[in-house]
Amino acid sequence: MSAPAQPVTAVDTLPSADFFGYESLLSASEQRKLNELRGFLAAEIAPYAGDWWNKAEFPAHILPKLAALELSTPAQRGYSHLFAGLVIAEMTRVDTSIATFFLVHHDLFVESLYRFGSEEQRGRYLDDASNLRTTGAFALTEPDHGSDVAGGMETRARRMSSLTGEADAGGDCWVLNGAKRWIGNGTFCDYMLVWARDEADGAVRGFIVDAGLPGVSRSRIENKIALRTVQNADIVFEDVRVAETDRFAGIGSFEDTNELLRGSRIMVAWQAVGQQLAAFDAARQYAVERQQFGRPLARFQLIQQQLVSMLGNTVASMGMMVRIAQLQEQASLEHGAGMAQVALAKSYTSARMRETVAMGRSILGGNGIVTDYRMAKIFADAEAIYTYEGSYEINTLIVGRAVTGVSAIA
Repeated sequence: MSAPAQPVTAVDTLPSADFFGYESLLSASEQRKLNELRGFLAAEIAPYAGDWWNKAEFPAHILPKLAALELSTPAQRGYSHLFAGLVIAEMTRVDTSIATFFLVHHDLFVESLYRFGSEEQRGRYLDDASNLRTTGAFALTEPDHGSDVAGGMETRARRMSSLTGEADAGGDCWVLNGAKRWIGNGTFCDYMLVWARDEADGAVRGFIVDAGLPGVSRSRIENKIALRTVQNADIVFEDVRVAETDRFAGIGSFEDTNELLRGSRIMVAWQAVGQQLAAFDAARQYAVERQQFGRPLARFQLIQQQLVSMLGNTVASMGMMVRIAQLQEQASLEHGAGMAQVALAKSYTSARMRETVAMGRSILGGNGIVTDYRMAKIFADAEAIYTYEGSYEINTLIVGRAVTGVSAIA
């Protein structure tokens, strides 16, 4: 007589994918706030995220509730950098698209106001943006320039007088011409931070551009296989007049973007962690519940091996990001090898993420390619994380330059 099947342990009683307990490094108040976020995500996002993704629709109606959590730019509110990273990881764990919206708006647009905005500009824009009464975008990438946008930026800004319409080095406005691509939140944002090259001296400038200004045209990028809820846009600027008072006085060259890109690259690496948490959650639940050959998948040795490999990738990625957060607290990333350390974190975590989601999709078999099951969406969204905020290859070459002293990037 064959032995009776062993009972399956309830998934919610199993150890967390935070297998080494990194979350315990948070303060008690931060842990409570993170649990508040989890409650919001479970109630307001998780039940609907798949439908939004399938329809490629952004749920603007959730913004007031999201704002009520008061999580805009957590480090600016006194929270730790570890907490800020785990916020993005937890959002990604539930829906990568919502996490990406949050990152673009808060960690790029709102953070730009803190870092580069004048006191007058912060007074005009910051409160509404922080509380999501207005939304922002970050317009850097161009149709023909992604990784090489620093040297190849074609969008132009010309300073002029609004009274005479003539070029004027001391004029009260600027005229923008050019195009941007892959701009997250670009179809519906109220404002965008637009990067353009000054025709007078070639320096890169930053501008707060009202998306409703004459000459601004926006179109949604269609047919995406990842981050379908995110509204990426192609944006064209044709003789768009922007007041001198809306030029970021704190931006004088492309080097100033490194502060922002370093921070956002860290957050995208945290997204790679969150994506692995999501894949592990979905794959483990499926393995425990799915019956094949008269027993749960979880009883097969190869399935256990894949789950443990997924867990190892996730824990290793999280450990690297915890160390990055510690370096942020020490301000160590402001000097020396900071960008290279961040580039290694982004390249490493995104590579492990790709392995992890592939194993998770495999565990679900045919069910892993339909969005009726979470894994298909997780698997597809990972491809965007692997590429944006510096592709895997570009981040690898940044680290290679740091460790060899020789640049492989032209």
